[in-house]
Amino acid sequence: MYARALRPLLFVLPAHAAHTLAFAALGPLEHVPFLRALTRTALGVPVDPRLAVHALGLDFASPVGLAAGFDKDARRARALAALGFGHLELGTVTAIRQAANPRPNLFRLPDDRALVNRLGFPNDGAERVARRLRAARRSVPNGIGVPVGVSIGKSRVVPADDLDAVVKDYARSFDLVRSVADFVVVNVSSPNTAGLRAMQAREHATALLLSLTARAGGGGRLLVKIAPDLDDAQLEDVLAVAESVGLGGVVATNTTTSREGLRTNARRVAAIGAGGLSGPPLQARAISVVRRIRARLGRRVAVVGVGGIERAEHAMAMIRAGADLVQLYTGFIYEGPGIAARMGRELLRLMEREGARAIGELVGVAG
Repeated sequence: MYARALRPLLFVLPAHAAHTLAFAALGPLEHVPFLRALTRTALGVPVDPRLAVHALGLDFASPVGLAAGFDKDARRARALAALGFGHLELGTVTAIRQAANPRPNLFRLPDDRALVNRLGFPNDGAERVARRLRAARRSVPNGIGVPVGVSIGKSRVVPADDLDAVVKDYARSFDLVRSVADFVVVNVSSPNTAGLRAMQAREHATALLLSLTARAGGGGRLLVKIAPDLDDAQLEDVLAVAESVGLGGVVATNTTTSREGLRTNARRVAAIGAGGLSGPPLQARAISVVRRIRARLGRRVAVVGVGGIERAEHAMAMIRAGADLVQLYTGFIYEGPGIAARMGRELLRLMEREGARAIGELVGVAG
């Protein structure tokens, strides 16, 4: 129904307007418990122990989660959990409240089922977001109902070349959200904040991640989100840091600045300009990075695979490459609110076909 009727109507609107409308439509679901229960039943959200994952010291009912970027301010966590996602990553939030980059800042590439965004971490600020998430957790007996992570990033006004200031800025966000988040993701890889990706360099990443793990008393539920555009040496550097400071996991990957292999008209792509590309064009690279992380770090960390996941086959490919959990965002835009529930059911069918008793049996198993 979504692909046939609703998506064409939403895609008539500018991307930011469609996002605002979809977000508003989730409002009743966020605030009415009966509607959330009804929605889970209507969507056929699977409840099956074979889909369960234990990672980061947490229990996930499904490996399929929602990536950061959709709910930047923790306004729809209960609604999104009711759609069947096994976890949510909210944000990215910054210590200092900030607006989006000037519009237009969000673009669809339908021929590639992709998005380009240059939003630049718009959010209400870590303090307000943490307060909102705390209230949501207290409003229902079992909290949100699924593990909830919060992504933190650098405030735009903090100079990227002042490492001490950057570390203090991240630390402020971390201190504000850590008590309301089941895990925290350190976003050092968005292409839409000037100079941010330099934080993936060994010296900078070490200073930042050592500071945060010290504040946390260990890195067990702290993850770093990395770019798909790192070369082999750069990837080795950031993974060496993750290992040395004892991070709990790695999220791979963020959006890409590459425009290679797109079906969309080259003039259209050029007219859009800068921004991070997400969706199926990213899938092969994201899987490659996940495979490299698992080979380099073994089972010592949790790996979250992100990039171009729209169907169970995509999720399974990521899991076979080494991902404990997967996340999607662009697939949610193109496939609609039933995607997580459908993917869960399809994963169960794939597992039955292969004789797997638990999804974890397939992590890192070549297909």
